[in-house]
Amino acid sequence: MNLEPFQHEFMLRALYGCAVIGFLNGFLGAFIVLRRLALMADALSHSLLPGLAIGVLLFGIAPLGLFFGALAAALFVTVGSQLISRNSRIKEDTSLGILYTVAFSIGVILLNKVHSPISLHHYLFGNILGLSDSDLWMNYGIALLVIPTVVALQRPLLLCLFDPTVAKSQGIRVETLNYLLMGMLVLTMISTLQAVGVVLALGLLVAPAATIYLLSDSVSKMFWCGGLLGSVGSCLGLLLSYWFDLETGPCIVLLLGSIFLLAYFFGPRYGILSKFLRRRHFHRESLERWEQPHTLLESSQAPSARKND
Repeated sequence: MNLEPFQHEFMLRALYGCAVIGFLNGFLGAFIVLRRLALMADALSHSLLPGLAIGVLLFGIAPLGLFFGALAAALFVTVGSQLISRNSRIKEDTSLGILYTVAFSIGVILLNKVHSPISLHHYLFGNILGLSDSDLWMNYGIALLVIPTVVALQRPLLLCLFDPTVAKSQGIRVETLNYLLMGMLVLTMISTLQAVGVVLALGLLVAPAATIYLLSDSVSKMFWCGGLLGSVGSCLGLLLSYWFDLETGPCIVLLLGSIFLLAYFFGPRYGILSKFLRRRHFHRESLERWEQPHTLLESSQAPSARKND
């Protein structure tokens, strides 16, 4: 095995970042998969782009400037879509689709207008090899904020997820928890930008949790195993991109997508192949049950037939 990547400081820093970002996305992705919020997550990731460009325009390449720029853009889209849906006959998904495409268009235009020491196009598809120490510390901080919060509020969040009416009857503030979940999703998206970029961020978020969803019925396994799969898959994707000289972000998402397809086809319980084999087995059992009375009837008629002969 070629161990050259472990001899470079920038690769070690990128591996630490992949481990943290992958785990954070895989962990929080369980909520996104179970609540079917993939469209919301995709909209949020795309809406971060103009905020990044404005952050660079105002504050330069400073992590805090990029962070608050992306946060402001995401809040503008999420709050704006809810305001439009509440004050008009337009549904929330429609207003969200309009606002995030408008925001992404503004971001694409600003990318070519804002001059910076590094190319902002890296935020489209990610470039985790350029991760700085301050970026890494920001990712550590976001992970230490999001994961313990989700663990502490896991029970009310799951109750809101499966039955909001029962949650309200037990005094749980469903709307507050929904806003909190959106806030944690935005923070996770911001930490993901340098790994896979705004275009591919959704793949890193939902692929690990969706894979575990095909392999297990346990909600807790979706969180922890999804986080583990996201972390290991991101690190392996980074190493594969180094060894084969490929783009880092697409390589990570491609690897996680390949693992998902393996679970989809060969999963022991919900895989396509196992369903096909069970269906054949079911048909075989039905055929055997249908043939059994005829076999018994033939065997019972055989002695009388021999007597007649």
